[in-house]
Amino acid sequence: MDLYKLAFNNIRRRKLRSALTMLGIIIGVATIMVLVGITAGATSVVKEETSAYMYDLTVSPAGSTGSYLMDNQTASKVEAYSKLYDTKEFTVFKQTINGQELAVQGTNDWKQLRLKTGSPGVVMDYSIADTLGYKVGSKVNVDGKEMAITGIAKEDGSALYINQALAKEMQDNRVSIITAKTHGDPKTVADALEKDVGNVTVETKSDKVAEVQEMADKSMLFASLIASVGLLVGIISVVNTMFISVMERTRELGVLKAIGFTNKQIMGSTLFEAGILGFIGAVVGVIVGAIGIVALANVLNFTDYMSEMLPAWLIVSAIAGSTLLSILAGLYPAVRASKLNVVEALRNE
Repeated sequence: MDLYKLAFNNIRRRKLRSALTMLGIIIGVATIMVLVGITAGATSVVKEETSAYMYDLTVSPAGSTGSYLMDNQTASKVEAYSKLYDTKEFTVFKQTINGQELAVQGTNDWKQLRLKTGSPGVVMDYSIADTLGYKVGSKVNVDGKEMAITGIAKEDGSALYINQALAKEMQDNRVSIITAKTHGDPKTVADALEKDVGNVTVETKSDKVAEVQEMADKSMLFASLIASVGLLVGIISVVNTMFISVMERTRELGVLKAIGFTNKQIMGSTLFEAGILGFIGAVVGVIVGAIGIVALANVLNFTDYMSEMLPAWLIVSAIAGSTLLSILAGLYPAVRASKLNVVEALRNE
């Protein structure tokens, strides 16, 4: 008799119980896949946008000034600083349009903006455009000026992008941020700039990247911890199922031992059954999770980052980890099964 074939038969004989046990693992694995995948996708989006910044420094008003806009005199000092070149200004301000608060962002670098439709000029994020019912050609009133929307951006935000010169004019020639490249080490130039100009905060590109990386690491850890709770529930159900299986098959196990099967073989069969439950549950969970990731990627417009959201290591880790945990969960029931007294087991009804 093949004990491993017997393990398959045990799963088939108790289809409903086996399915419910695997359901816990499926939910746990699928949750891990979706949370980790979406977090990885969002991290890739932010990292790509951050690394695409073509500057070494960002200069903004110091927190002590109480304003998020830099006056024209300070901006002129920054732009005239000898260790900076290729400076760019950006003016950002809030504006309420049809009861919704939007961030109006001035820009001259339209290549950085991903357009869903239309052309640069006056571009609105697609989510807020859908909410307000705007499309290309719709009229929008910003700071008393009526403008026609020329494009819809792919970004899922609530921003309206206009030319920097116009945004600056609307805010009395003030700017929110100045970006620049540096002659020499960015960190050294940043320290000197803060000291020489005053009333400004200067961050280097590496500061920004490190900040994004730290945020991404924390998000990934948080998502993994939440998802692990779901998988833990599935693993506990494996322990419960294997215990009940051993109790119900006590007489059967006694017969097997009476005809010559060793404790090691009995234990191996029980562990194999637990591993099969974990493996099948993990494979189905990965499939369900992958479907969820694809669906959410379409909703969040992350389809360009599918390889980062659904990496091979995540699939392999989910299946291998769940199978291993299920085997470990079946260890104690397997030990009990292997140590059954033959006479007492045969007396069991």
